[in-house]
Amino acid sequence: MEAYLNACRVLIKDFGAFAAKITAQLKAATQEIADKGGRPLLYLNSSQRSKEDMARELAERDGVQKGLIAIFSTVEPCMSYQVRGNRQSKEIHLALEQRKCLFFYHYFIHPIFGFMHARVQSWFPFTIDLCLNGREWLARQMDRAKLAYCRRENCFPEIEDWQKAQSLADGQLKTDWQKQLGAILNQVHPTHREICAPIAQEYYWSVSQSEYATDIAFNSPQALASLYPRFIQHGIGSFKSPDVMRFLGRSVPTSTGKVSKKFQGEIMSDLKDRPEGVRIKHSLNGNSIKLYDKQGSVLRVETTINRTLEFTVYRTSERDPKGERSWRPLRRAVADLPRRAQVSHASNNRYLAALKSTTGTIPLVQLVAKVCSPLTLKGQRYRALRPWSPEDSLLLQAVADGKFALNGFRNRDLRESLNSFQRRQIKAQAITRKVRLLRAHGIIRKVPHTHRYVVTDTGRAILTALRAAQLADVDQLTKLAA
Repeated sequence: MEAYLNACRVLIKDFGAFAAKITAQLKAATQEIADKGGRPLLYLNSSQRSKEDMARELAERDGVQKGLIAIFSTVEPCMSYQVRGNRQSKEIHLALEQRKCLFFYHYFIHPIFGFMHARVQSWFPFTIDLCLNGREWLARQMDRAKLAYCRRENCFPEIEDWQKAQSLADGQLKTDWQKQLGAILNQVHPTHREICAPIAQEYYWSVSQSEYATDIAFNSPQALASLYPRFIQHGIGSFKSPDVMRFLGRSVPTSTGKVSKKFQGEIMSDLKDRPEGVRIKHSLNGNSIKLYDKQGSVLRVETTINRTLEFTVYRTSERDPKGERSWRPLRRAVADLPRRAQVSHASNNRYLAALKSTTGTIPLVQLVAKVCSPLTLKGQRYRALRPWSPEDSLLLQAVADGKFALNGFRNRDLRESLNSFQRRQIKAQAITRKVRLLRAHGIIRKVPHTHRYVVTDTGRAILTALRAAQLADVDQLTKLAA
């Protein structure tokens, strides 16, 4: 900032008057935007009422289908510059501190993004926040594609062609962000060129927060209502800290399956009652994954990323764009949005896979009937699994261990787990025979081109059901039988 003032030939002691002059220009330009659009510029002296609700009410009242809806101005906390003095050196300097200033909220209906808003700070450094909604965006895409759908608030309980809608949503990742956001910048902040000119500065677009949701639409509210209580109970009762870390892409030591003692962050899980139902949320170092029901028949899993440094992206160095690629920290820059979507999508899928085992309505005896019977595969006979015997019970418990959920397990990993359960040491050859048995019964499968194995979807359902039955007490089973 001091370099900027130097380029403008402004002394630090004159910063206040200099900034006030530019702020006045921005205010005048904002009033001109409202006047040209024939829309109101309203000052709000309270934050009690939702600006979004007010904008939607104005759009409906005045029949606004495109363009500017309204501009709201309000005083809010911000990070900005203050002139400070140093008693020892007897010099003054600029300090970036928290203070308050006027913000302008531009609410409008964008031709691509739909209903959105831009928040413009009226004091240095004149930051801009844009709030976009992917479902709002998708609705406009489906309108252009003449794809019928039913929309309730921010979700779609019914869509004529789900695959086509998914394809349209995937296309959002191919957006030319510099072009689209640059056009919005010109629309809501016309004085930015004059402000940036002294040092040829440009706005740098980054994503301060992203929410990536996976929606599953059920045929009826009753279908979801029959499962949702089980999801909530399973999520808050079964998912521990290591599970939350795996959901959000963090590795857990396979030797222990527990959070490393070197971990310095915070992991939390909580429930919250909302007007429409119960929400469960798991947080890890500022990032989170949550589960809730929407509009009665939509199940939503949503990953929120605030701290990108918890993830990595395979890219070149910014200092050497033509150099070799390697795994580097995920940036907030819009350039890394595709990777951000990728890790969020994987996070949602891991959570849904963990919940999937609670959805079965098949009786336990029918579910495990095949694995509890001998079979012949490619001329080789395999014995039946005996889930209640000490030997097979420990084997199934070891395979189902959450520490193997992300990367699977090797012969050595399974051997170490079983050896930790019992005093005697098991040889590698014995583990190989056990792995073959589990593969034959479809409990696990081999990861191609590796020596690792992962639990199949069917295997996960069987293992979870067996584990629940083993932990259930007599009173619980009696109540279910009744």
